[in-house]
This record gives sequence, C-alpha cells and structure tokens, in this order.
Amino acid sequence: QVQLLESGRGLVQPGGSRRLSCAASGSIVSSNTMGWYRQAPGKQRELVGSITRGDSTTYADSVKGRFAISRDNAKNTVYLQMNSLKPEDTAIYYCNADIRDAYMDLRNYWGKGTLVTVSS
Repeated sequence: QVQLLESGRGLVQPGGSRRLSCAASGSIVSSNTMGWYRQAPGKQRELVGSITRGDSTTYADSVKGRFAISRDNAKNTVYLQMNSLKPEDTAIYYCNADIRDAYMDLRNYWGKGTLVTVSS
C-alpha cells in the first residue's frame, strides 16, 4: 500500500513564503513524475506544477517565477517552495505521484491535501 503524506499547512501573510513537503511511503520501487495540484474554494482542482524523475519541471502560468518544485528521489519526497504568496494562492494543495510499487505496477496516487491560507 502506497501513501502520500503532505505537510506544511498554515496561515501565511501576503508576500510571504511557505514550503510544502510530500513523502511517499509503502512498498515503493520508484517514483516517477510527482507534482502538486490545488483547489481553491468554489473552484476546480488545477495543476500547480510537476517534476519528472530527471528533474524536468512544468508550472502553471499563475505560479511561474514564484513557486519552485524539487524532489529527493532517495526519500521519494517532493517539495513545493512557494514565494511571494498572494491571497489567490489560498487553497488545499494536493500531492500527486506516479509510483511503481513492489508488484511493479505503475499507479497514480493522491495525498489527502494540506491547507494553505494567504491572508493578513
């Protein structure tokens, strides 16, 4: 059983920074593409960004230049560094990952989400 556990929830002032972490645990052979999505109140879930195992990254236009995704393959962990936060970044942030498990099956997994609130 593979699980994704996010951490880093909290309240941040506009212009501030926050770092989210997501660690995959369980019977993992390897983690492939990992990423972050978010869902703001009353809106659909959207892609924030993703990172391949080879560290190639993509970002939503709304976060380019402010957010950065990185990963530690040895720890099966992905990070989201958020800078210059705006109130519109307020959302539940979800971790997503393609994981190859001990049965050599490649499956997509979701974390339960962590809330980031940007407000003064």
